[in-house]
Amino acid sequence: MPSNNDFKSFLVCPDTLKQADSLKLRLVRDTLNFPDSVVYKTDSVHQERELPVMTLKDSLAKGDTIAKTNKPKTAIDYKVERSARDSIIQDLRNQKVYLYGDAVIIYGDIKLEAAYIEVNFERNEVYARGVPDSTGKLIGTPVFTESGQTFEAKEMTYNFTTKKGLIKTVVTEDGQGFLHGNVVKKMDNDNINIHTGSYTTCNNKEHPHFAFKFRKSKVIPDNKIVTGPAYLAIEGVPTPIAVPFGLFPNNSGQRSGIVIPTYGESTNRGFYFENGGFYWAISDYVDLNILGDIYTRGSWAIKPTMRYTKRYKYNGSFNTSYAINITGTEGTNDYRKSRDFRVRWTHRQDAKARPAGRFSADVFIVSSNFNTFNPVTTENYLSNEFKSSIAYQTNWNNKYFLTLNASHRQNTKTKMVDVTLPEMTFSVNRLYPLKRKDPVGRPKWYEELNINYNMNARNSLSMPDSMLFKPDAFSKMQNGIQHNLPVNLPLKVFKYFTLTNSVRITDRMYFNYKKRSWSNDTLFNGNDTIVGYVKTDTIQGFNNVVDFNLSTNLTTKLYGMVNFKKGPIRAIRHVFTPRLGFTYTPAFGDPYWGYYDSYIDGDGEEQLYSRFEGAIYGSPPKEKSGQISFGFSNNLEIKVPSRKDTISGLKKVVLIEDLSISGSYDLARDSLNFSYITLSGRTRLFKNLNIQYSSSWDPYALDSAGRRINQFEWDVNKRLLRKSQSSWNFSLNWNLRQQDFAKDKNKKTETGVELQNQMKESSFGSEDELAEINQNPDDYIDWTVPWSLTLNYSMRYSNRISYLDFVRADEKEIVQTLGVSGEVNITPKWKFTFRTGWDFNNNDLTYTSINIYRDLHCWEMRFSWIPLGARKSWNFSINVKASVLQDLKLNKKKDFRDI
Repeated sequence: MPSNNDFKSFLVCPDTLKQADSLKLRLVRDTLNFPDSVVYKTDSVHQERELPVMTLKDSLAKGDTIAKTNKPKTAIDYKVERSARDSIIQDLRNQKVYLYGDAVIIYGDIKLEAAYIEVNFERNEVYARGVPDSTGKLIGTPVFTESGQTFEAKEMTYNFTTKKGLIKTVVTEDGQGFLHGNVVKKMDNDNINIHTGSYTTCNNKEHPHFAFKFRKSKVIPDNKIVTGPAYLAIEGVPTPIAVPFGLFPNNSGQRSGIVIPTYGESTNRGFYFENGGFYWAISDYVDLNILGDIYTRGSWAIKPTMRYTKRYKYNGSFNTSYAINITGTEGTNDYRKSRDFRVRWTHRQDAKARPAGRFSADVFIVSSNFNTFNPVTTENYLSNEFKSSIAYQTNWNNKYFLTLNASHRQNTKTKMVDVTLPEMTFSVNRLYPLKRKDPVGRPKWYEELNINYNMNARNSLSMPDSMLFKPDAFSKMQNGIQHNLPVNLPLKVFKYFTLTNSVRITDRMYFNYKKRSWSNDTLFNGNDTIVGYVKTDTIQGFNNVVDFNLSTNLTTKLYGMVNFKKGPIRAIRHVFTPRLGFTYTPAFGDPYWGYYDSYIDGDGEEQLYSRFEGAIYGSPPKEKSGQISFGFSNNLEIKVPSRKDTISGLKKVVLIEDLSISGSYDLARDSLNFSYITLSGRTRLFKNLNIQYSSSWDPYALDSAGRRINQFEWDVNKRLLRKSQSSWNFSLNWNLRQQDFAKDKNKKTETGVELQNQMKESSFGSEDELAEINQNPDDYIDWTVPWSLTLNYSMRYSNRISYLDFVRADEKEIVQTLGVSGEVNITPKWKFTFRTGWDFNNNDLTYTSINIYRDLHCWEMRFSWIPLGARKSWNFSINVKASVLQDLKLNKKKDFRDI
């Protein structure tokens, strides 16, 4: 097939036209600037004919008149690309071209696809329709695309000159919805007039499950769809739900507007409007959604949310809530009024925006009763602690690191709040000052000398949340600066031992200290009268508090291995790790250092105290110590036959992950030199059961009051050690899924990973949306999991042993928690999930929820039920999935605040 550049000019004479008409010249598939040239083949002679050319339209009109040099322009003056799977037939006499079988015409930004296309050059029109197949089903219906707007119809006509089109039985996607029309007229300004049509968000084009039907409609692209009177039809059945006119947005960008609230009646709060307000599309980068609730009995809430994003830079959201919840009748015992607030701010910086510096924020502040009286997620309701952090991190050449941070920790159960504002941390990578720049041969022992440095400056406050915003609250903040400078020198001794020598210097900088004195004044505290008390004054001023210690530690590893040729156990491996160390700390309670002071109490006795007691970084130790520490760690593993391992045929099983014994002996003390001996261990059984054990053993005996005396337990009671406390922790996390019972588990796993990668790369989910799914998993359905069952069980047993008059008393405590959750796809469209647990202390069910979800294609149905507890409630909703019709829903509920 020659290219367009190979086409030669030719003259079309009347005899040739008659011959062409009689032979119905079959054209080869080509791309050309029609109608200036044409290449054809006849069915009879199968040879190309080259003729001089003139404009086709003029040639047909003038018959045998020779074309002049200056040809006039026709209405179609753009490049036309055409193709057809079957054939392209040109009728030169009637100035028409017929395309059969997967025909395509591209003209400028217009693309037309159909099984049959007819082009009329005299009228500058194109006509397209589908054709019936052998079963009578219509196939190859026209698809018309212009400037990104697509129409699907049974037949259509379009005029290139007027840019108008007439389309019959059309379906076009506009925004999130679909327009159906019996007769559609496309105007030259791209507006569309529809006679007898419908609007729906259901993508079932042949038989939509629901639609708003109307007689007349006008579509303004990228703006709105306006209809006359319309009514709702479900499965083709008209309903009494009608509107005097319809207005549907179809623009792809943001648009400001009113958010329609939901309405209903609450038993305790009266009639209400919920989640109504205004959405403000401030710009392409920022939007603001202000929602509110109002109840006839006085309760109300306001909930503004602002989102912002800068592509490849940062994104975040700021969400606040303030609510007044009133339940009961004023003046009665059941009347209750609560003022609650919530602040949530998240900010994420793109990793590529500034690799050396990163700013992040995750702020979550709530009042102590907010989660009790306001709708929140299950995770937030079951949580007692909430944390916040605002941080900026940067570094220089990956050697020097700086972090600026502000943090918050809140416990809604104890109502205590810890605030750190601000905190600065600066650290330096490990330095080797004696290491040679160009080492030759083996390194010298002194080259391993290394120095670390880190600095922390903090200003913090801890108090009840009710006192946080009092005028004098921030005057009670504690502050200080701490410098740590550890110097280490590790050495290899006798080839198998590692000897580490360290000097650790700690410098604390405080801006005040405590001064205590005895006062003989009388204090009156309620009904109590106190004669004489310790008076504490805070003295302002800079104080540098330095302490240090010296330490040396020796450690090694011993390996033992036993192999068996036969039997269920093929090998036993034991790793034994002994540790021996010595640490010396001077007596910083000596007056030389000035860190401790004293006063004379009412009994005339001298009382020694630390001037920095209760300071943010603590105080140096008062007494001198020379501790010899020792410890032993054990690890035990076996190897057993395994059919799954095709290489060695064995698998490793860990019997004991760690079993340790540790203690110390203080050379500087005059009595009770030995510390408590600590025994601890941990292991994992059956991959899911974790077991931890710890206990303390005392080598010294007790007197009748239960106090330690300077006599060994062996000398008094003929036993080496006496148990003082012990604890066991068991935790079981058992997950069952269909994948665990699949024959080809590796294939299933890879499929799951592929699905996760597809979700991460999906253009339909942003980072914020994925974070929203992770934070609110109850609001989203994962159909990729056919069924799953999760069992979480934990038990903690502790026993603290005390003695009084040599009689043993055990303080035993058992804390157990059990949680069960699961989900199952009953059918491909039905999902059932549940969550429950058991409270062993109260012998009752813990938080329990049951959820049923039904996928109704373009609709969805949800039912959630919390049958017991403080959140006892139920909710039923059926709604359209598409957000453009989010107010088309039916919602029935019984709120937990009404019970």
